[in-house]
Amino acid sequence: MSQLPQVWKLLQSYVKSTRSQDRPLKKHLIASQIFNPRNYKQNIEPKVKINQDNLQKDIFLKELQTKLETWTNTGNDNEFHLSDRQLYTEIYDLLGSSALTVEIVDKLTKSLILAQQWQPIALFHRLLVFYQLWCQGEFIDAPPSDNLPQQKLMAMVAQNQAIGLRQVDIYTGLNVLILLLEIHRYAQKQEDLQHQINFYPSGEPDTESFFTSQLLRIINYSDAIEIGNFSNIVGEFLKGANLQGAYLGDANLTGVNLSSANLTGAYLGDANLTGVNFQDANLAGANLGDTNLSGANLQGANLSHADLSSANLTGANLTGANLSRADLSRADLSSCQLNDTELCHTNLSGVNLRDAVLSRANLTNAILFGANLSDANLKNVHLNHADLCRADLSGADLSGAVLNGSNLSDTILFSTNLSAASLVSADLSYAKLNGAKLSDAQLNGAMFLGADLSGVDLSRVILNDADLSGGILSEADLTGADLSDAVLLGTDLSFANLNSANLTGSNLSGAMLNGADLTAANLTYSILDDTDVTEANLEVSHWGEKQQWEGVRGLETALNVPVTLKRQLGLE
Repeated sequence: MSQLPQVWKLLQSYVKSTRSQDRPLKKHLIASQIFNPRNYKQNIEPKVKINQDNLQKDIFLKELQTKLETWTNTGNDNEFHLSDRQLYTEIYDLLGSSALTVEIVDKLTKSLILAQQWQPIALFHRLLVFYQLWCQGEFIDAPPSDNLPQQKLMAMVAQNQAIGLRQVDIYTGLNVLILLLEIHRYAQKQEDLQHQINFYPSGEPDTESFFTSQLLRIINYSDAIEIGNFSNIVGEFLKGANLQGAYLGDANLTGVNLSSANLTGAYLGDANLTGVNFQDANLAGANLGDTNLSGANLQGANLSHADLSSANLTGANLTGANLSRADLSRADLSSCQLNDTELCHTNLSGVNLRDAVLSRANLTNAILFGANLSDANLKNVHLNHADLCRADLSGADLSGAVLNGSNLSDTILFSTNLSAASLVSADLSYAKLNGAKLSDAQLNGAMFLGADLSGVDLSRVILNDADLSGGILSEADLTGADLSDAVLLGTDLSFANLNSANLTGSNLSGAMLNGADLTAANLTYSILDDTDVTEANLEVSHWGEKQQWEGVRGLETALNVPVTLKRQLGLE
């Protein structure tokens, strides 16, 4: 029993030692879970890769800048330090691996300008010679011992880089093209360089060959590897390019940036120009017949005298564009934006402008024969002397539009909004105007021969001197309308609302006014020969002292005939 206290002490010390060993072990386990090397590696790998990519870009950018600055270095004899052969070799070594990006080129341009160590004129001419030789296949067609693309390919294969011979050649040529485009764009902003540096990617136009096809061959060569290859690599660098007189028929230029580019007289027939940016581009006299321009941006572009016949322009933006005297016959402009667009003397016959927005556009003297303008927004447009014969304007909004002297004969104007529009001397003969709104419109001198205006809102319209002979205005609202001196021979005005209308001096011979409301209407000096007023409301109407009523029919059944008139006609 005397040994029991000693045993107890031993047990207590053992338990304490066990606990002290457990604690750090637990901490170690928690720490190993938090700082697991596998997890840590997974977290840092993307960051390391990004840093490596950025480092490689910086190294390449610095090397490219240095080369562009040294390629034009000369000795005391003004000869270049690098021979042409050495230059071309370095170009393939430096630019044959991959395509230049917008980010790299932007940084490069800023660095070159800031350092002021480069010679743009000399560099431009050296790169231009290379570009011209490359376009002719000079390098890829050379024998193996002298073939620079093959030498670059072999060097890359030795480094386990998978690439094809054509890819090396295409990358190199397109990268040089990008550099030339950038130098050209920079030079055009400098007064002292504007006339010394002028780059024509498709070749300089001359009088002997009207079109130049160099760029088209490059596009087709580049796209031989993958469709859209040219657009993806060079597309964003074509802004401000000089493509005057270029032949680009059937070319695939989807989504490229040709803003502010010069394409005067260029041929782009049947080309795929979907989503192309043509903002502020000069396309005067260009041929764009049958092209796909759907979704293209043509804001502020000059398309005067251009051929856009049968072109697909669905959803395109033509805001502020100049399309004067252009040919848009049979083109599809549905859902287009044409706000403030210049379309005077433009051929738009058979064009589809359904749901298009043309507010404030100038369509003076435009030809819109048989065009589809249904549901189009034509607010405040100018259509003076335009030809809209047989056009479909149903549901269109022409409120505040100016259509003086325009031809709207046989035009469909169902539910068209022409309120406050000016149609002075316009021809609306045989037009279909059912459900149209013409309130507050100016229609003086307009011609409505055989036009259907039944049920139309013509309240407060100005129709003086208008010719409505043979027209159908049954149930039309002509409240407060000015029909003075209008010609209404045989016009159907049955059940029309002519409350407070001005009919002074109008010719109503043979007109049908049965059931019409002529309350407070002014019939002074109007001609009423063979006019039918059966059951018409003549309450408080006005007439002249020498008014001729002899040939008027239905007076005996007319409503609210003034007492003085009854006495005059002996109807009491």
